[in-house]
Amino acid sequence: MIRHNGQQGPAPLLRPVGLGDLRLPNRVVMAPLTRARATNPERTPTELHAAYYAQRASAGLIVSESVWVSERAVGFSNVPGLYSDAQVVAWREVTDVVHALGGRIVAQLWHAGANSHPDHLGGRVPRGPSAVNPGETSYTPTGPKPTVTPEAMTRADIRCAVADYRTAAEQAQRAGFDGVEIAAGGTYLIAQFLNPRLNQRTDVYGERRGRFALEVFDEVAAVWGAGRVGVRISPFWSSRDRPVADQQRAGYPYVADERTLAGYDELVAQLDERGLGFLHLRGPAPSGAPDLGAFARYRALLRGALIANHGFDRDSAIEVIESGVADAVSFARPFIANPDLVTRFALDQSLATSDPSTHYTGGREGLVTYPIYAAP
Repeated sequence: MIRHNGQQGPAPLLRPVGLGDLRLPNRVVMAPLTRARATNPERTPTELHAAYYAQRASAGLIVSESVWVSERAVGFSNVPGLYSDAQVVAWREVTDVVHALGGRIVAQLWHAGANSHPDHLGGRVPRGPSAVNPGETSYTPTGPKPTVTPEAMTRADIRCAVADYRTAAEQAQRAGFDGVEIAAGGTYLIAQFLNPRLNQRTDVYGERRGRFALEVFDEVAAVWGAGRVGVRISPFWSSRDRPVADQQRAGYPYVADERTLAGYDELVAQLDERGLGFLHLRGPAPSGAPDLGAFARYRALLRGALIANHGFDRDSAIEVIESGVADAVSFARPFIANPDLVTRFALDQSLATSDPSTHYTGGREGLVTYPIYAAP
């Protein structure tokens, strides 16, 4: 038996949990991780993807790397999509092997919006909520380039984007996923609509900055049922989440001030009323232990399940679950170098460290080459 705090019985991370309509055997979630291995013109996953996710099937839940909802959504090289028949067939091979090994996997749906570049879009200027350059870096086929000033989305553009999310949700069902997660965090399209410095619209999408996110959720939930739809948000995103070399740039539009946080408060409350399957919350960039108060802010708004993310280790994950603030905890980099992360947590073993130089490079090295724990 595993001991925790001197008591026999399963440690909190190993207890089963329900997230909406999903039933998980443990509370260790694999966070979405862009690995840039879809190095083919069709943006399809490959045998490497199947092996990579199969190795990590012991996670209570795998949230896939972010996948493009359409060609219009692309903003990063070598990332797979979920809008073509070929992509559905290839993802089906991934989900089949994960399920054969007893795992559960949901697809994270992604749209770059203004955080793209004409090099991804056949020369077309990206579109976002307003004509405001987000000041980010887009990783293009010829290397990293600064983002440009986007065109403001028309109402027709918005309807098209919402429809793209619904189509991708339907494709995720065909591909055998267990549900979907809407990527509303980071610096991408939905987060742009939620940002008062990037969303300067004077129509209903500016008056209620969460409206676009709710329309996307409603369309995706119409496909899956709300209980199998999660939403990932990062309301505390700031310059500290950027590369060190960029952290001092003035005028960065992502600021976790009360105006911004109040918009996220409203969105979370409305998602909860709609029966959201789970909220996947990325906390502030940690300078030490994770700030549980930041997660408690959204726990108070939520009757449904909450997955906490960012900066957790085994002990802090146990703490946030035992406190009742979170129902599960997701891990990103630890899952890169530790495909058997659940086992290592269960046995309280040390973790391997990943090689950052292989995080986004092509090939198997640093993707499927990390060994499982071997007892001495």
